[in-house]
Amino acid sequence: MVRVVLVDDQELMRVGLRMVLDSQEDVQVVDEAADGASAVDKAREHAPDVVLMDVRMPGMDGVRATELIVGEDLAKVLVMTTFDLDDYALSALRAGAGGFLLKDTPPDDLVSAVRSVHEGDAVVSPSVTKRLLDRFLGAAGGELRDDSVLEVLTDREREVLVNTAKGLSNGEIAERMFLSEATVKTHIGRVLSKLELRDRVQAVVLAYETGLVRPGGE
Repeated sequence: MVRVVLVDDQELMRVGLRMVLDSQEDVQVVDEAADGASAVDKAREHAPDVVLMDVRMPGMDGVRATELIVGEDLAKVLVMTTFDLDDYALSALRAGAGGFLLKDTPPDDLVSAVRSVHEGDAVVSPSVTKRLLDRFLGAAGGELRDDSVLEVLTDREREVLVNTAKGLSNGEIAERMFLSEATVKTHIGRVLSKLELRDRVQAVVLAYETGLVRPGGE
């Protein structure tokens, strides 16, 4: 059972999200919160598997709440926003969120995303990833991070990282590289371990920061 805390300052949104999630046999909404501070309290109280977090809220916003929840290892966080070019979303990902969704995401995709984040996979669509990283790299003045950090990777692990950064799923990477999904998962685990990264989101950001993958190209 995936236990979820819903966080959104709009009650109608929380009602809709609860209906979608509680309709699943393997998902249970254990509580709700209307702001970031309450979200942290609820996470401490229930120790849920996933916090579905709005980012724009009065008082403590979802970015700060994400920092606290992830920092205390209380739960994994899946952030939501109305705008796909939301600086809040990028900040939340950098704060430790395991995924990013738009609020108009279809119900089936929402449920799938909650399950994926629970299982440790990142959930950020390739198009959104590209726009977020375009903005991030632009804000950084286009300067790239020293790519020597990648020298610990084998050629195969580097190829897996490239495909991950392009937004491919494990299944798509397996098909492209003629591997089993289990082998792809093993490679991704080694990449994260060697680079001391928390999850796929951090791996994607690092791939762009070092120039291993560039927006709009290879």
